[in-house]
Amino acid sequence: GKETLDAAFIGLLPEEKRTRHKPVHVPPRAAHDGEPAIEATDLTRRFGDFVAVDAVNFRIGRGEIFGFLGSNGCGKTTTMKMLTGLLPVSEGTARLFDKPLDARDMATRRRVGDMSQSFSLYEELTVRQNLDLHAELFHIPKERRAARVSDMLTSFDLEDVADARPDGLPLGIRQRLQLAVAVIHDPEILILDEPTSGVDPIARDQFWQYLIDLSRNHGVTIFISTHFMNEAERCDRISLMHAGRVLVSDTPAKIAENHGVATLEDAFVACLKEAGAGSDMDEALRHRDMPAPDEAPAPEANAPELKAPQPKVPGRYFSLRRMLSYTRRESLELQRDPVRATLALIGSVVLMFVIGYGVNLDVEDMSFAVLDRDRTATSRDYTLNIAGSRYFTEKPEIADYADLDRRMRSGELSLALEMPPGFARDVARGREVKIGAWIDGAMPTRAETVQGYVAGMHAHWLTVKAAEAGIPVPSLVTIETRFRYNPDVKSLVAMVPAVIPLLLMLIPAMLAALSVVREKELGSIVNLYVTPVTRLEFLLGKQIPYVVLAMLNFVLLVLFAVLFFDVPLKGSFLTLAAATFLYVLSSTAMGLLISSAMRSQIAAIFGTAILTILPAAQFSGLTDPVSSLDGLGALIGQVYPTTHHLTITRGTFSKALGFGDLQASFVPLLSAVPVLIFLSAFFLKKQER
Repeated sequence: GKETLDAAFIGLLPEEKRTRHKPVHVPPRAAHDGEPAIEATDLTRRFGDFVAVDAVNFRIGRGEIFGFLGSNGCGKTTTMKMLTGLLPVSEGTARLFDKPLDARDMATRRRVGDMSQSFSLYEELTVRQNLDLHAELFHIPKERRAARVSDMLTSFDLEDVADARPDGLPLGIRQRLQLAVAVIHDPEILILDEPTSGVDPIARDQFWQYLIDLSRNHGVTIFISTHFMNEAERCDRISLMHAGRVLVSDTPAKIAENHGVATLEDAFVACLKEAGAGSDMDEALRHRDMPAPDEAPAPEANAPELKAPQPKVPGRYFSLRRMLSYTRRESLELQRDPVRATLALIGSVVLMFVIGYGVNLDVEDMSFAVLDRDRTATSRDYTLNIAGSRYFTEKPEIADYADLDRRMRSGELSLALEMPPGFARDVARGREVKIGAWIDGAMPTRAETVQGYVAGMHAHWLTVKAAEAGIPVPSLVTIETRFRYNPDVKSLVAMVPAVIPLLLMLIPAMLAALSVVREKELGSIVNLYVTPVTRLEFLLGKQIPYVVLAMLNFVLLVLFAVLFFDVPLKGSFLTLAAATFLYVLSSTAMGLLISSAMRSQIAAIFGTAILTILPAAQFSGLTDPVSSLDGLGALIGQVYPTTHHLTITRGTFSKALGFGDLQASFVPLLSAVPVLIFLSAFFLKKQER
């Protein structure tokens, strides 16, 4: 016996739930004659050649409930995003509170509440934590914050799920949470994009009763899009939109009356037919048949002017509170995803072992064998001269050239010596003798080292033989080589300190990059757009937890270098720690910069890996001095932060240097931090693209 299916649904509910329901009552709106809250003049938005919104015009008065109806894809959401500064305007103007819309105006943004069509809150935070976070971001005083959060939980019937995470809640409850977040800061304008989708009739009516109270008792202007005709009938005025243009704007009753139909739904269909949609509406949507615009009527006359208060926003350009709010949010995410933090720490240690032991340029115990065609005591004595060195290990004798080729191809031999026939006879007679030395040149640096060792041992053997024969050897000058800082010339002593800057560039940069681009993928980046958070606050707030994690990583790597690799730290640890702090600020800022241009986590991972590892490994002096580079490689080496941190790391580990010796290397690190953070903030948009 009910008139509508919604009423029948409510009538069939258990009595306990049915008695809680109150029919929606919309009191008449008091007349207002002040400045409009929202005004659009020839508002246009293009995506390439496609015109999504075409010269839209309307005015929405203060305290008015203004409904937006239209076919799917007609441009409603795009229009609403332009009016809130989330999308830039291609042509025309949009005004809020009689001021031109400026997406960078944090004071105006604080006066607007927004609820997007898709869920955009933080799913790793609980319901209460989401509310508390936004209360903090919108500068609700600390003494009022808990009460305001509690009020929102009560008003939207969220007490039972206050400590639950949104990802496990039904869609209707998630929508209520989004609305609670949108109104927690008492906005003067509320932008709602299809907010009741998936919400049951009782919750929908509760939702609307709250909107009506905001409008009638608090003067909040409500701009709402919906597909429910009974909701549209509750609006003071509505606009019908199709193919990017507003067809008509008026009260629901007048629109139905002007089209000579009984219901708003029939009037909506009639408007679409007049616009050329006809029965083939899908075809019209595809070809975007553009009707002429219909100017919206002005607000009612003879109404008292409503003056909106101008709130004083603390920290308009930069707020430590807002920044630390994102720091806390990012820390909670790391806490609830310990695998990521654990891999960042353990993964770096594993990589340190792999690189420290794997990249080894030491020439010791190199395998060699001899193709001896002389087979005399002299030729054997020459062979023993090399075999007795710690640099080489003798293998079974080579049979012929084919055997030599096979064994060197397989990697069994790094050096092969060929002793010619008559070697001993020619040496005894003082004739010139040529010995063949075949060296594996697959690794040029190691091959050159082997060549130097062989030449040195050859010269030593000749000197000994000359002395035995009583032949005087000129010795006017004797050169004795001594190595400082690394007297045993061990690769490990050089590589382990060099691995620390490499890992502190790669891993913190990747983590920081994922922290931003992950929000783009999940859609929670909308919170940056709609809250009065500046790009700098957002980036610095996200950066801080990863800087702390990177410093813990640094301490762990230094401990492993000293305790497990037995590489002593001879210089100032405080100097190294201070340089590392600046360095990880640079590396995390580089990750933020890369992620500003990326839209997926996979792209961010690949981009960060390539843009950090290649310059750090090739141009920073890891294996070859930066002074040996030229052209673009030399320029990269001079400006890249890893170059200067590598100088400090090796200086403190191997050379016992302190701040006074290394202060010149601090200047580039200190300069890189603000440059990278500024570029990250510049490329990160405060609007959708």
